[in-house]
Amino acid sequence: MSVVPKKINVKEVGPRDGLQNEKLLLPTEDKISWINALSRTGLSYIEITSFVHPDWIPQLKDAQEVADGINRHPGVTYAALVPNQRGLERALSAGIDEVSVFMSVSESHNRKNINKSIEETFPVLQDVVDTAKCERKKVRAYLSTVFGCPYQGRVEIQDVMRICDRLFTMGIDELSLGDTIGIANPKQVDELLAKLLPRFREGTIALHFHNTRGMALANVWSALQHGVATFDASLGGLGGCPYAKGASGNLATDDLVFMLEQMGINTGVDEARLQNAAAFIEKRLGKTLPSQQRRLQTATQGGDSFVR
Repeated sequence: MSVVPKKINVKEVGPRDGLQNEKLLLPTEDKISWINALSRTGLSYIEITSFVHPDWIPQLKDAQEVADGINRHPGVTYAALVPNQRGLERALSAGIDEVSVFMSVSESHNRKNINKSIEETFPVLQDVVDTAKCERKKVRAYLSTVFGCPYQGRVEIQDVMRICDRLFTMGIDELSLGDTIGIANPKQVDELLAKLLPRFREGTIALHFHNTRGMALANVWSALQHGVATFDASLGGLGGCPYAKGASGNLATDDLVFMLEQMGINTGVDEARLQNAAAFIEKRLGKTLPSQQRRLQTATQGGDSFVR
């Protein structure tokens, strides 16, 4: 096992992964205000939207307007999810800094999410990676259902490694391993990383946990023991997968930052400003977000602390 990192890169996915499962369609100006608030927290990476077809995720149909409207802070990477070449063209025209592609380990979830088989997905992603690289953009890949599938159940480690190998061969810069239904446990995380990490360059693997069963932070601790230093999170625990029933609750950015900072692990994130941004989106969505930090904040201060 590696030494636990002293500095962690928290990648905020709330404006994309957090909002995509919300039924209330948030006005574009509120998304822009929220992203601007997140940009002031010290976060170095914000995934702001997805350039998928509007019929897939109506919440993100204003991707271009959001990308055009935000205030871009120096040192912050503004990323977006793209499904194919057409989505990439839109993302490039919007000036996105980094693009993310996505697929699943399990055949059934991949068909539900992308409407293609796994083998049919690879050439689509290869085209995106090749074009993005020509445009000098970094490419991140999300791999879903790494720890379990809502349709077929158990996922074998050898299947995970096979797809990881293919994705890195394509030329991606970073791979985020997703616990799509929040079923992973620390032992499972330990066993996977022990086999997977030696195959790839250090610093190229990230983890994307969901907190469906309350184990996200425990799983982060397990990954830290292997030296993993990059974790995806969504402010307030907002979000879930629209193609995985019951997959509610991403790992909460505020809970993650609180835990790490309390342990003396630097995130570079200002917790007060983070709560400010959380209060804003909570008010706009009209509900209390599920993170422990938000519940505590709401109970002690009423939760509404946002200042424009």
